[in-house]
Amino acid sequence: MWSLLLFVIIGLFGSEISVDALNCTIRPKGNPKFPKNFKFGVASSAFQIEGAWNADGKGLSVWEEFTHKYPDLIKDGSNADDSVESYRLFDSDLKILKDLGVDHYRFSIAWPRIFPTGSVHLRNQKGIDYYNDVIDKLLANGIEPIVTMFHWEMPVELQKFGGFSNSLIIEQFLDYAEELFKLFGDRVKTWLTINEPKELCKAGYGNGRSPPSIVAPGVGDYLCFTNVLKAHGATYRMYREKFYEKQRGRIGLPCNVNYLYSKANNTDEVAKAMDFEFGLMAHPVYSKTGDFPPTVLKDVEKNSLAEGRKRSRLPRLGKYWTSVIKGSSDFLALNYYTALQIEPLAGQVNADPLFDDKDSSFVTSMFENCPRAASVWLYFVPQGLEDLLKYIRDKFDNIEVKITENGWSDAGGRDDYMRIEYHKNHMQAILNAINDGCNVTSYGPWSLMDSFEFTMGYTEKFGFYAVNMTSPNKERTPKKSAEYYKKINYEKDLYV
Repeated sequence: MWSLLLFVIIGLFGSEISVDALNCTIRPKGNPKFPKNFKFGVASSAFQIEGAWNADGKGLSVWEEFTHKYPDLIKDGSNADDSVESYRLFDSDLKILKDLGVDHYRFSIAWPRIFPTGSVHLRNQKGIDYYNDVIDKLLANGIEPIVTMFHWEMPVELQKFGGFSNSLIIEQFLDYAEELFKLFGDRVKTWLTINEPKELCKAGYGNGRSPPSIVAPGVGDYLCFTNVLKAHGATYRMYREKFYEKQRGRIGLPCNVNYLYSKANNTDEVAKAMDFEFGLMAHPVYSKTGDFPPTVLKDVEKNSLAEGRKRSRLPRLGKYWTSVIKGSSDFLALNYYTALQIEPLAGQVNADPLFDDKDSSFVTSMFENCPRAASVWLYFVPQGLEDLLKYIRDKFDNIEVKITENGWSDAGGRDDYMRIEYHKNHMQAILNAINDGCNVTSYGPWSLMDSFEFTMGYTEKFGFYAVNMTSPNKERTPKKSAEYYKKINYEKDLYV
């Protein structure tokens, strides 16, 4: 451990290197302090922390159905039925949020907890009361609530009609969002619509690794992308028309992105690959022209026709929806964890056919020279965050960016020094980007405390606080990383 830490710390002062020998750490550049108005927070999601899966009238979500039916697909055979019990123990969460000294707390609303079947005609008042209590207590303690409307808790009754593969979901989501604005919009001023469209669509409707477990690569995932963007855009326009004048809130689309580096240091390869990695989500919303990136439209159509299809597998948005979606975010909500390397797909026999490698024509690989977390996909590459923020600055007219997730997993334990180094290096990446003109205004890492990590169960820990899962009160205990992050929150200085 200590040799690894030494490697990380030494890297902060290393010499400049090229992309093909990418440093796993990052060097300070410019002002060492964050701007006075920069905000620090922390994140969570309802399914992962609330527990109480069938309490007080709550309906069933696809993730609860999935974990109950297929425990063998969860690494430790567990589920989130009880989890860390935030539904029952939110006062314990509030205590550690206050101790951590954060400016904001990002949490999600479980759709079936307030509308058990997904339809807004049947509401569950006890669920509504819970979220009102959470919001009111956060505000009373000077913590801004940042609310994610949908963090994958699709009501089972809605999934029966296809979920995000059916355009009917646009209307259903719009109704749901309108009710959220009516119920909570007088106090919630920062909204995130649909968490991580790329993960939701690829894992749920492409490779089938997550519920609703539809295996339809290059078809189902593209249908999902299209409907997510339409639901998001329609929600933004509805809010602006009906609620903005009185509520003055802001809305963003939280995108998960890996920054991509070409093994051959080929900038054209990076540009094309990033169109598939990021542009499918971001270009329709944040570009000046709207719609999917021209490269993506061209390549998917070419491949579709070559397969003998009559039309592209990627549905066109059309003029109306392009205009609705374009500009439908007040900021870019960014979830970044790691970076990847790319090389042309040609000759790569190990390419995963359940991803869009064929359409993008690239295959990805990890930076295995860098430290790896407990998660097999998570490597320590903070330079990727700095370069991604500069990419956003140049590509999307320097739109405001809020970092809404960023985190490091381990197997547990309070002496989590690698988590400290991960966050320190990634905050340095943000500082470097700010000093280079990037419009980054907040940092909200994942996560407040250890919780259920979807198909990995409880085997991977991302939290600043450990949770005693065998105790009735599931006490939250600060790790070394919480002590470190607390200093950053209070001092706004990376080198306190």
